[in-house]
Amino acid sequence: MNIRTLHIFNPEHDIALASNLSNFTAPHAGRQLRSDLGFLPALWAKDGDAVLVDHVEGARKSFSRLRGKLGLDDCLFVDKSQLSTLDIGSVEPWGWDLALLHQLRRWGVDMSILPSLDFLVQTRLLSHRRIAAHLLAQLQMDGTVGEAFECAKQQEVKTLMARLGQTVVKAPWSSSGRGVRFDQNDAWISNILSRQGSVMVEPFYNKVKDFGMEFECDGQGSISYVGLSLFKTKNGAYTGNVLATEQQKLETIGRYVPVALLERVREAIMEKLDLGNYRGPFGVDMMVVKGGLVHPCVEINVRRTMGHVALELTKRYNPTMDDDIRGVMRVIYSGTNYQLKIQRT
Repeated sequence: MNIRTLHIFNPEHDIALASNLSNFTAPHAGRQLRSDLGFLPALWAKDGDAVLVDHVEGARKSFSRLRGKLGLDDCLFVDKSQLSTLDIGSVEPWGWDLALLHQLRRWGVDMSILPSLDFLVQTRLLSHRRIAAHLLAQLQMDGTVGEAFECAKQQEVKTLMARLGQTVVKAPWSSSGRGVRFDQNDAWISNILSRQGSVMVEPFYNKVKDFGMEFECDGQGSISYVGLSLFKTKNGAYTGNVLATEQQKLETIGRYVPVALLERVREAIMEKLDLGNYRGPFGVDMMVVKGGLVHPCVEINVRRTMGHVALELTKRYNPTMDDDIRGVMRVIYSGTNYQLKIQRT
């Protein structure tokens, strides 16, 4: 069977980047999220594509419920046992990492369509939080705020903490809600320094609202803007996205900061961010902070994001882009499994 593109939802990607192991085993929560929501790429898959899932029948049932609500086309789901029998043109995962590459090799995917080790090394380096820190420095303008520092030694961290006051310490690679500390924990910092080589230290900013901008990169240095992402977090972990038109989202953020400032930030990102030969989606997380300022680069996700998922869902949830129609997309853990819920607001 010919498959134009094989899509993969691997939400454990950020943790896999941190480990940088070919035989990486994700924590239970990451494995369950991948299993329960593995059907998600069916939202953007095209005719002739397939989506790799853990359990084909379970994915069909989950997707059929969503398909009925949104009028989506059917989708082909496959599991790893089928991969060696398929003629696959390309692979598009949530994010590329060493662990996924070795999984696909073991499962029989033709190596000629998989990325090189050099590409994976570059992608991992682009995902290091120092890249976000470098971009943040270039996005400082009237109405923005933010600075971040990379420290390779414990004493450097302590010196910065003494100078900055209340701070946030982040691991260079970590998943949403993990790898971030708001207190001085010498043992944790020492552990990250030994495992990842450095930590990022930032002043604490009084957040008013989370949001982000979603982009695509063509692999030749050209960046295109996809849309705004209004999302919510709890204890740093993602919980949901607003489904709304771009105008509605701009009006929401415009209650806090000038829309013209957002446009300047967006243009500056597209002009100044260099992702080399990376091809694919990425997102820049931001926040409105107290005082009506924008922190324009909390982090860069060099992968697909839930913001991209929300943008795809919006097209189907509100195909006429009617400004009277809004919704919320939530990822909910029921105690036994993860579910994608869509509610009208």
